[in-house]
Amino acid sequence: MTIQGWILIFAFIGILLALTKPVGLWLFALYEGRRTPLHALLGPVESGFYKLAGIDPNAEQSWRRYAVHMLLFNFTLLLFTYAVLRLQGVLPGNPQGLAGVGEHLSFNTAISFTTNTNWQSYGGESTMSNLSQMLGLTIHNFLSAATGIALAFALFRGFARKSATTIGNFWADATRVTLYLLLPLCVLLTIFYIANGVPQTLAGVVDVSTLEGAKQSLLLGPVASQEAIKLLGTNGGGFFNVNSAHPFENPNALTNLVQMLSIFLIGFGLTWTFGKAVGNTRQGWAILSAMLILFVAGVSITYWQEAAGNPILHQLGITGGNMEGKEVRFGIAASALFSVVTTAASCGAVNAMHDSFTALGGMIPLFNMQLGEVVIGGVGAGIYGFLLFAILAVFVAGLMVGRTPEYVGKKIEAREVKLAVLAIAILPLTILGFTALSSVAEAGLAGPLNKGPHGFSEILYAFTSAVANNGSAFAGLTANTPWYNGLLGVAMWLGRFFIIVPMLAIAGSLAAKKYTPESAGSFPTTGGLWVGLLVGIILIVGGLTFLPSLALGPIADHLAMISGQTF
Repeated sequence: MTIQGWILIFAFIGILLALTKPVGLWLFALYEGRRTPLHALLGPVESGFYKLAGIDPNAEQSWRRYAVHMLLFNFTLLLFTYAVLRLQGVLPGNPQGLAGVGEHLSFNTAISFTTNTNWQSYGGESTMSNLSQMLGLTIHNFLSAATGIALAFALFRGFARKSATTIGNFWADATRVTLYLLLPLCVLLTIFYIANGVPQTLAGVVDVSTLEGAKQSLLLGPVASQEAIKLLGTNGGGFFNVNSAHPFENPNALTNLVQMLSIFLIGFGLTWTFGKAVGNTRQGWAILSAMLILFVAGVSITYWQEAAGNPILHQLGITGGNMEGKEVRFGIAASALFSVVTTAASCGAVNAMHDSFTALGGMIPLFNMQLGEVVIGGVGAGIYGFLLFAILAVFVAGLMVGRTPEYVGKKIEAREVKLAVLAIAILPLTILGFTALSSVAEAGLAGPLNKGPHGFSEILYAFTSAVANNGSAFAGLTANTPWYNGLLGVAMWLGRFFIIVPMLAIAGSLAAKKYTPESAGSFPTTGGLWVGLLVGIILIVGGLTFLPSLALGPIADHLAMISGQTF
């Protein structure tokens, strides 16, 4: 580990902390439906959309109606994307003449991008046309991200409103987020990436001469625009197979820093927005503090392990940190930081291959996802997932002090606790169930590249990534098979929508409650004790649930490594 590496890590956090309130204020304006400086330009577009679609943005919806509209919208987009991929071979915008995508891969990819997972069982440059990338996939990068933020707004209203029967309007929330947040920021980011050498063209392939005088064909395409929203919306799907390790997606150290900042930017801002929505910004800072404790711990372990390197190689005289699977232009510190950022958020973009990390270095990205990706988390999904743990934490606190638990002025009763447990339980049930099945089935065992604990880690990582809607992978797993495309597709759908529906039910239940002011007997939810309780609950739930599987995978892999054993 180096001083420069730590400076990068803490400078990254410092920049985000400085941007938290400005971004939170902008998000709060969208949450309330207030005018922004962009309304003069984009207001007519918003009004025209409502008129064309026959939507009244002021018509509030109950949690059930909000959920139904959200589900129908996303299911329709899934069918649309499936059709685009299957018909790719006869559609325009296909300069390479690629054939239509197969049935099980189209199924997996359509669900993947609909659920904000962006798991890719394919190589983009050899499978997807420009039209498929733009119309079939990038459209989801905007709309799945907007859906996540809209759902966070709905839960915020549940906590903030008093004796209400509605939690907002899904169409208005998603439209405002897309028009006034995602699109403008992506335009700026796209220009930045183009200025730094990222391609943005509808051309297919360009032939170049190498230094040796040979000819090489380089794939081009509308990369910069997809890169902007893939990171800002915590989507993660790369235009190229190696994602942000590719120089056309992530050319240099500056673009690498901006990509990491983009992944966390909205997640940081939403914590402040929540505090503002409930009338106490200290609530948002408390949540962010708990998230940062978990994040810094994860970065420290990953950086330490990657900088320490592999003792088996050291015995052979190859000293230094672990550079396998990493780009020299980024180095160990930036690669370790990126790996923790992308898995703490539900992004999944990678600038290094997690499969090549040391055992414990690769375990932290895996564990980040197993915690429910609430350490900042995906846009919207992170904060509403974290608030489910907050409900459990105040319930535990209520048991300790012997009174009905309260959080931000709302009594947390049996209905909210049951729904929170239901939403949280879907993660371990699906991850461990599908991993166990794939670890014994012949079709599942055909996927891992490696044997022993590392091969098991490849399977565990895949289902963890799918259910957590992350999309990153241990690259050794061959996932483009009917078995993995099918099971991973189901896992992604369960991990997204089987959490959302109970969460919206909680929002509706809380909105109907009266406000209960704090009293001398209330458990404080803004101080260090509360932050420690939140961190403890998250670690206990994640640790107790997944420790046995981690022991079979990365922990066993680590013990084998330090004893000099290979498989």
